[in-house]
Amino acid sequence: KQAWDFMRDEKFFGMKIPKEWGGLGFSTQAVSQILAKLATHCFDANATVAVPNSLGPGELLARYGTKSQQEYYLPRLADGTLIPCFGLTGPHSGSDATSLIGSDCVVEERNGQLGVVANFKKRYITLAPVAGVVGIGLNLNDPKGLLKGKGEEGFTVALLERDHPGLRMGRRHMPLNAAFMNGTVEGENVWIPMDMILGGQERCGFGWHMFVECLAEGRGVSLPAGSAGAARGVAAGVGAYARIRKQFRVPIAEFGGIQEALSKASSDGLITIAGTDLMNAIIDNHEAPMVISSVMKQNCTERGRRIVEHGMDIAAGSAICRGDKNYIGNAYMSLPIAITVEGANIMTRSFQIIGQGLTRCHPHMLELINSLQMPKSEEKEAVSTFTRQFYKVVGHGAANFVHSITRGLGSTFATATRSKNAYKDGDKLLEHHEKQLLRLSANFALTADLCFSLGGRLKFEELLMGRLADALGSIFLGYATLHHYSRRRGIDGLEALTEHAMLRLETEAQEALLLASQNFPGPLGGVASTVMKVGCFPLGNITRPYREPSDDLTKEISRLVTTPSELRSLFEEGVYMAPEGANHQLSDLIRALPVCVEADKIASTLRREKRQPTPEETDKIARAEALRDSLIQVDVFDQLTDAESQEGYVRPALQGTEERLAALDRKSFAAV
Repeated sequence: KQAWDFMRDEKFFGMKIPKEWGGLGFSTQAVSQILAKLATHCFDANATVAVPNSLGPGELLARYGTKSQQEYYLPRLADGTLIPCFGLTGPHSGSDATSLIGSDCVVEERNGQLGVVANFKKRYITLAPVAGVVGIGLNLNDPKGLLKGKGEEGFTVALLERDHPGLRMGRRHMPLNAAFMNGTVEGENVWIPMDMILGGQERCGFGWHMFVECLAEGRGVSLPAGSAGAARGVAAGVGAYARIRKQFRVPIAEFGGIQEALSKASSDGLITIAGTDLMNAIIDNHEAPMVISSVMKQNCTERGRRIVEHGMDIAAGSAICRGDKNYIGNAYMSLPIAITVEGANIMTRSFQIIGQGLTRCHPHMLELINSLQMPKSEEKEAVSTFTRQFYKVVGHGAANFVHSITRGLGSTFATATRSKNAYKDGDKLLEHHEKQLLRLSANFALTADLCFSLGGRLKFEELLMGRLADALGSIFLGYATLHHYSRRRGIDGLEALTEHAMLRLETEAQEALLLASQNFPGPLGGVASTVMKVGCFPLGNITRPYREPSDDLTKEISRLVTTPSELRSLFEEGVYMAPEGANHQLSDLIRALPVCVEADKIASTLRREKRQPTPEETDKIARAEALRDSLIQVDVFDQLTDAESQEGYVRPALQGTEERLAALDRKSFAAV
């Protein structure tokens, strides 16, 4: 209760609610930074705070609520009196949540009052077991025409308090032993007056617009913030552990396998942090880009999982033994949850990103399609519009083909003649990689144009869409990484890490496009494949110039994150640090690193100079060894279960041993 009261009193649940309603009125960037910091210490706290500030109905109420709804709910949400949740997912509508299968309501009139009778069965609803108010997504039907033009049928959001008649909340799921509240919201024949529809009757059928805004924050901000927190925690904590932990009398940070894992975790961390910062700026600019939010959710949570997996591999035994000293195990179990919620990554990657964006992001195709749907009375205008847009589509595709070839040849030459140390000049770093992204963007645009040859079949070609989503994600995050560098340049070592990240992103995009060209489906797949190969890779392997980072660059990244450096300090920004003397493994690792590095330098000097240490040097070496010995320990327990804590308890295996020994004449080896 102390933790819940603290979150309520400090308005953690009202960070996005405007100040005039008692909230904090924080920007998206501020909320993201807070969520990331929470994730460096406790993913359960991160999830608990994230929902009211993204998926909860607070911001929707501020934008769309009626005056009476705002006056009642917003102050109670801001001070935590009511904890909110949002009920969308059902047993038959998971990643396809907006289908609202099994969540229906019908407009009726009772005692002169208009309302709806609803039946719904929601699951996987975060905070539902403790929520005081729930926003429920319903599919509204009006067979009797009672709305009379005031509102429409379709996706509608209702606001119900916990004690609403017929509403059942409280049962819990247990997602991978996580402690955050998650459960069900159910009801049968629930009467909901129109004044409980979010926004009132006028907003009936308006739920899709609300959902788009709500999901853009949840998918594009809250979930990536958790991955950014994991990235900071792994780089800061595991980076320190790799230098503190020794095997064969050498810090494991000097082992090639550790360096490879740590450099990948670090560059994925930079990519995630950069993408998060850019997405936050987009949202704060009052945009709600569904495609980019899907890219961010899928890419950042997947990279977050890889970051934590690398951290687990490096920390090894200390990462798998549960207890207070384990600072990474909970993140390891929580990241798969982030990957699953708000649309499973496997579906987001292979369907949503390209399926939603291909037509709407094309500069001419949407208007062409709309012309085919114009009424008969506007046939002349429809033909004119179709013809005009058709030529624009063809011209756009031809331009993409030319740009793809010319930029491909140019970028290949630039990459082949580039010095491996060119990245150290920040201006040249930006110039080179921006040109590579322009080339890859042209390759992607050409491929997207070729996808229209599939027509409606495209939505069934999920292998192709998944590869294109990979390419798009790498390109977007490449631009985000360069944007981050341009804002934070001056940090020693940031050029090296940015180079490492960009090389990996460009290679990822290149490989995704190559696989797409080799497996282009459909009746015209052979033709499309040939056009794509000629356009994207006109000289074959020669025009596929991107490669993984060199070993020298990998070692440099590892050195920077395992020793005190400005780059390491970049990752330590926003990491929760417990007070000195508190039992907090991550904080202790970060604080111990400079001590251990200094002691190693002293030991190296003593060996080189072949002399004995001074008293001061002896003290520093002894302190470092004491810290090392303490920090590599893991938790051990006398009892782990309630049964084990009972007086006289003997573990069943030991009981069997005693019984078998009792039947033998010789009870032990020592017995004669």
